[in-house]
Amino acid sequence: MTIRHFLSLLDLSGDELRSLIKHAIDVKKKLRSGITHTPLNGKVLAMIFEKSSTRTRVSFESGMSQLGGHAMFLSPRDIQLGRGEPLDDSARVISSMVDAIMIRTFGHDRLEEFTASSAVPIINGLTDKLHPCQLLADMQTWFELRGDIKGATVTWVGDGNNMCHSYINAAKQFDFHLNIACPVNYLPDQDILASASDRITMTHQLEEAVENSDLVVTDVWASMGQEQEQQTRLAEFSEFQVNQQAMRLAHKDALFMHCLPAHRGEEVTAEVIDGHQSVVWQEAENRLHAQKALLEFLITGLD
Repeated sequence: MTIRHFLSLLDLSGDELRSLIKHAIDVKKKLRSGITHTPLNGKVLAMIFEKSSTRTRVSFESGMSQLGGHAMFLSPRDIQLGRGEPLDDSARVISSMVDAIMIRTFGHDRLEEFTASSAVPIINGLTDKLHPCQLLADMQTWFELRGDIKGATVTWVGDGNNMCHSYINAAKQFDFHLNIACPVNYLPDQDILASASDRITMTHQLEEAVENSDLVVTDVWASMGQEQEQQTRLAEFSEFQVNQQAMRLAHKDALFMHCLPAHRGEEVTAEVIDGHQSVVWQEAENRLHAQKALLEFLITGLD
């Protein structure tokens, strides 16, 4: 069986992604109905965290347990990877003992290097470049509430970061239009942007981007590891807050999403994130269900 990895949304076709989301919705229904679904009985997922997390750890660990398997938490303090062992050596050893590996790290190049020597599927739990698992949850949430996202208008507001990059990839794979509103000094990677230029509208004006949108998405202005830039970013991003005035420019039934954690009063107001258009709690829960479908897809090799 060919090993499939999930470092990016681009690692699966659009049809595979839609099939995965459909299965995630079914898996969610089974769980809520009390129906046992344990296709990964006896399987082990190694979870390597070089970056801390709440949602990623809880969702993967709970997901493997619910699927009948086991998840093993590994931090740099616990393994030789944190003491300078080469990535390829660690990959060869760990992948010989488990059925899949989820990695949450900083540089995307570290993830790619580890993947090159792995004998089992690798899942990107987040890098500074991409956060594809969050997009699976976001898309599942949209599909549950609105149906297929093809042809919709989505607006990303804020930093041109890993979430922005993943939304650019999602625009390609799910065939929607993406407006991006970023400060001049915080644009997304130009190569990633160019790869989906026919589906992207770039602007530095929040109001222009949000107008007539079906979905508005944002993220914190200073991510983990950028704390020293906090004050600079507060000034640079001050015109990019998603508030009620901005949401009124979107369609009246537009949804609001945020990957969390959120800083109320900065990138989004409390009125918006706690308001009737916000689906952030359903979005957060769907990390569990979408990743269960992903784990089953990668480990069993079944569509």
